[in-house]
Amino acid sequence: MDKKMIARINELAKKKKSEGLTEAETAEQKELYKVYLAEIRGQFSKTLDNVSVKEADGRVVPFKEAYSKQGQ
Repeated sequence: MDKKMIARINELAKKKKSEGLTEAETAEQKELYKVYLAEIRGQFSKTLDNVSVKEADGRVVPFKEAYSKQGQ
């Protein structure tokens, strides 16, 4: 996500609060939010790839592996 996209998101949010958005602007805002959230989720997932959990028995396992065991 580049600075122009973030600036546009902020611009639309400010306009929405002050005067409202047109249908086209609302659609654009929704698309920009989808892209933004997808990027944030991707970054978070990459962060979790670098996190480890120490099990009760002393083993250290990747977070995603430890988390998937709890769901079973």
